[in-house]
Amino acid sequence: MPFDELVSAAEIVAAARAYEPGTLGADAAPPPMWVPTQLTVGEFLATAGILTLDERKAIVRQALVLLEQNYAHLPLKVAMHGVNPVQRLRLLQARLNRQDAGTADPEWLFHKEMLSIFSSVRDLHTLYLLPAPFADTGAALPFTIEEFFEHGEHLYLVSRTSDRSLFPADTPDSFKQGVVVTHWNGVPIDRAVDVNGDRFAGSNLAARHSRGLAALTSRPMQFFLPPDEEWVTITYLNADGKPDELRMPWLVLQRTVAPPPPHAEAPRGVDLEGERIASLNAHLFPPAKAAAASPSGYTQTGQFLWRTVTTDSGTFGHVRITSFHLEPFDIRQHLVNFLNVLAALPEDGLILDIRSNPGGHIVAGESLLQFLTPRPIRPEPAQMVNTPLNLRLALRAPDNFGPWRESMEQSVETGAVYSGAIALTSTRLVNAIGQVYHGPVVLVTDARCYSTSDIFAAGFADHKIGTILGTEDNTGAGGANVVEQTDLLEALSGDAGTPYQALPRGASMSVAIRRMLRVGETTDGTPLEDLGVKPAERHLMTRADVLNGNPDLMEHAGRILAGMPKYRLNVGVEVGDDSLFVTLDTREIDRVDIYVDDRPRESADITQSPTRVTVDGVISAGKIRVEGFHQGALVAVTTVFTG
Repeated sequence: MPFDELVSAAEIVAAARAYEPGTLGADAAPPPMWVPTQLTVGEFLATAGILTLDERKAIVRQALVLLEQNYAHLPLKVAMHGVNPVQRLRLLQARLNRQDAGTADPEWLFHKEMLSIFSSVRDLHTLYLLPAPFADTGAALPFTIEEFFEHGEHLYLVSRTSDRSLFPADTPDSFKQGVVVTHWNGVPIDRAVDVNGDRFAGSNLAARHSRGLAALTSRPMQFFLPPDEEWVTITYLNADGKPDELRMPWLVLQRTVAPPPPHAEAPRGVDLEGERIASLNAHLFPPAKAAAASPSGYTQTGQFLWRTVTTDSGTFGHVRITSFHLEPFDIRQHLVNFLNVLAALPEDGLILDIRSNPGGHIVAGESLLQFLTPRPIRPEPAQMVNTPLNLRLALRAPDNFGPWRESMEQSVETGAVYSGAIALTSTRLVNAIGQVYHGPVVLVTDARCYSTSDIFAAGFADHKIGTILGTEDNTGAGGANVVEQTDLLEALSGDAGTPYQALPRGASMSVAIRRMLRVGETTDGTPLEDLGVKPAERHLMTRADVLNGNPDLMEHAGRILAGMPKYRLNVGVEVGDDSLFVTLDTREIDRVDIYVDDRPRESADITQSPTRVTVDGVISAGKIRVEGFHQGALVAVTTVFTG
């Protein structure tokens, strides 16, 4: 720590020359993880209730440890949201101490209070995850709802439907993809979404609205209690524009395949809840079927879905980064994949799309930024809150927390609330190769971008890489490195006085252990948490965007790209007996500076393209870096590795 993968830049570039793209088809379907049961919500609840009073007390004790002594955002959350989760836990603890087996509350009430306490901090990194049988159960409806705008009106439609066998036999034929939903259990749909979102964690209004919409039809019970109602009544407009209704019971699903354990190779920033919702949806709406029905025409390479899009403003590349979670963890292959994708796309403009990306490994996000800008990348620094327990972690688990030890020890004298700020990702790694794409870039975000996606968007903005186009007013605003309670338990496993204890019956917790700070000229040192990354421009999603592969969104992004400057700096090198010959193919470049093995060797004005520059006195060269300027401003960089 900071994470520093020993990756050879020359090896990555060489590996990227061998390119075999995959296709998004049948092979992309995940193994079945969920199966529908015959249980109703009420029948499932009747089977739940196995936690003893002592086990409930143990859960509260561990929650107090995490929130009071490890939680990086506690001072911010108390100030910004006016909450006191630690006091609420103490009150719950006192109530449990007054109870006995005969007077204990129903188990679901205990879970409801725990979820309410954790949700009060509006942080999807800091979670209470319910034990068995909730942990392996989900409630879902066999359709999804998305929002769009039409003639200035905010509307909602059914965007996907699952197999018809999952619907009641009396489901109207008129209920299908594309119908506009007007009411949810008699409540106007917009109001129902916001009321639902207020129950769940979300760092800002846009995030809460987006979470409320997603949880309207999909609720993994490890994160949510079962719905209060056993069925929902959906009012929608049929093809004739007349109101119709569907009464749909909640489906209760059981998980058959355990999720993979989180990787310890690198710090993570991830939306666990979002990952689980995506897992449920992957069962109900298999990617292979979605791809077959979609006009989008993506190719899949690793975590990247990419295509070429033709708009009225030109032809551009479109890359959806679906996740920053690497499985298996292979940062070298991740970088190679992105280089391959960039090489296959037009150079006139790139639309990077991280909508609904739940995050993953922080290094997987930050290491991609270098390919898009001539500026050196500064990874976001992280801080820990100064507490005796966090200092103990730094002393006993130096590989993970050691770099923060010195500043935490000094806090006894300085009174500082936070430790020093140290990057989780190696500066060397995020600058190992440098820029490879010289065209303009637009980044598309929404309020479901979270954690590593927030960090990626913040880095994009702070390094002035391009324009951010948002389909909502903010990102999810998750600015932290998250750890599981089991990670901390393991970190102090050899400490006889450790406060961490195993949680009962598969219960779990996660906590934001380090907060992330931004690095821009005007944002340097600003916390990412809760504030998020606001877009420079807003796009209102249309019906065509939701149902037909985002054509209007692509047109909007294309107009932005068409108005941005376009540069080109292609470099060829030849090493002679005592000279280096550099061939340049440029656009809008009027000067180049040439570095050989990190030493400045030549500066030349560019009056035509292509052109050739001779660098005398060079008999060997492992790395040639060419910096391109336009009217005195650095606008493009190309690095060639000859080793």
